[in-house]
Amino acid sequence: MTVEPDGIARRKRRHIDVCLDGDVNYTGVTTGLERYRLPYNALTQTSLADIDLSTEFMGVPLRAPLLIGAMTGGAELSGTINRNLAVAAQELGIGMMLGSQRIMLDEARGEQAAASFAVRNVAPDVLLLGNIGLAQLTKEAVPNIAKALDRVDANALAVHTNPLQEAMQRHGDTDFAGSLSHLYDVADALDYPLLLKEVGHGIGASAVAELTRLGNGLPLAAIDVAGAGGTSWSRVEQLVRYGEVRYPHLAEWGIPTSRAVIEVREALPQMELVASGGIRTGMDAAKAIVLGADVVAIARPLLEAAIESDVAVTDWLQRFIDELRICLHGCGTPDLTALRAIRLTNLA
Repeated sequence: MTVEPDGIARRKRRHIDVCLDGDVNYTGVTTGLERYRLPYNALTQTSLADIDLSTEFMGVPLRAPLLIGAMTGGAELSGTINRNLAVAAQELGIGMMLGSQRIMLDEARGEQAAASFAVRNVAPDVLLLGNIGLAQLTKEAVPNIAKALDRVDANALAVHTNPLQEAMQRHGDTDFAGSLSHLYDVADALDYPLLLKEVGHGIGASAVAELTRLGNGLPLAAIDVAGAGGTSWSRVEQLVRYGEVRYPHLAEWGIPTSRAVIEVREALPQMELVASGGIRTGMDAAKAIVLGADVVAIARPLLEAAIESDVAVTDWLQRFIDELRICLHGCGTPDLTALRAIRLTNLA
């Protein structure tokens, strides 16, 4: 069933409300990062002021290995949220993913909805990723997808695959048959690098096996594992649809973020990789990078700050970056290359 643009906008606003006021986190599943310890070096030979967090991701320089994760778009409040996030990204020299631009594919409402995604005027230099669902990715949709990406001046396209979330959603897109072939087809037809991501239930070894089954080289520049341990979008959609968690076991289903990073890195050693899903601290980020991530992404913890102001977002992210810098200093690693060379202690 096709969802009207007005219905999409209402649902986006309900998502925001539930994520602000509801209990949307996993309760029995964690990221798994708590099972690891960074080695502490009391004789570090580094200077905190000289720690270098800079990196490059998808061809764009970043001052820290951090992206603001996909959050929202299409609702009236979304414009404020995205603008405040983008101002912070520009200030800190980090990247940003937009929320789903599905509503922009509608011929009648696309231009009106575009205003909530338009951030280039406040973030001219950031790595900006557009966003569309795998279920909407067809050759026929390529012209409208390209138009939506051009409209926001994106550097790349994040394609989210979310079968569990869609299954929980009223009028969700539940037919994923042939979607992998569509991904390959659209990658050839669309002049944007692609990042494949989940929304919080994880991409792991089984998904990578599906990706590589067709052969002929992967059509992706990067993968965001978006693992379990943070916000459960199965839980969010149940709260939006039913006002309660009707299927509690489905709300706890997913691949923990640490496991997802390890599995994808082992299978695809050259792929650029994002760790997201329950990344809440600079310490989490440091561990995820040692496990194999190139950068990390954060979404839900920024929502309240993003409604408040760009300064609130910047302050939150600056504390996160400062903690990550201290982690490198305490490990005796002057930069991210050295951090990736250390080994974590596994407490499991």
